[in-house]
Amino acid sequence: WIERFCHPLLLIETFVDPKKFQGTIYKAANWNFLGNTKGFRRTKTKSYEPNASPKLVFAYPLQRNALRLLSNPHLAHQYQCGTPNLMLTAPQMSSLTPFFKCIDDPRRTQGRRHRMDTVLAISAAAILCGRVGYKGIAQWAKSLGQGALARFECYYKNGAFHPPSESIIRDLLIRVDPNTLDDALGQWSNLYAREDESLAIDGKTMRNAIDGDDQQVHIISAIGHDSHSCYTQKK
Repeated sequence: WIERFCHPLLLIETFVDPKKFQGTIYKAANWNFLGNTKGFRRTKTKSYEPNASPKLVFAYPLQRNALRLLSNPHLAHQYQCGTPNLMLTAPQMSSLTPFFKCIDDPRRTQGRRHRMDTVLAISAAAILCGRVGYKGIAQWAKSLGQGALARFECYYKNGAFHPPSESIIRDLLIRVDPNTLDDALGQWSNLYAREDESLAIDGKTMRNAIDGDDQQVHIISAIGHDSHSCYTQKK
């Protein structure tokens, strides 16, 4: 495993269908029963839908300190794989917001507290730092200190800056024009990208992204070999 994937294993898991088995062999081998799954299955469009067959989840630690290592705020270097997530500096945080000021806000003016450029900048920064989904973005925003919230020009009230909530982030991201947002992100990326001697053209199928023809969205991107920066992308 280490030779193939370049990192050791800490824990393995398996699933058992309780309609057919009870996981007796795993219990006898000292596997830990963690509970039941929520009962979802993949569809033909690679999305998820509920079914009536939750599975039993069993896990087995391969090291005595596996649980402690996995519960640390940061995974030890030898257990990490893939490209590290970008860690934004204070100047990079401050530079994000101006690139979104030219985008039209699709929300109504009444009751609007958090500026659109602030919400978009926080969302982009959270994804660059490895967060996934609306909940992940909101959790990242909530973890920011007052200094970072000030750099994103967050809503200020009663002597403190306040981050946008998950509902506000979701409401804006599903309504903003994606092409305009992509252009703004590309301009910000070019600010920190260096020249590459060669580019790689790569394609990705976007998970759970369905277009008007009920087909999954496929994105072609041009990536710099040295900087790993995305210069442009097209549906």
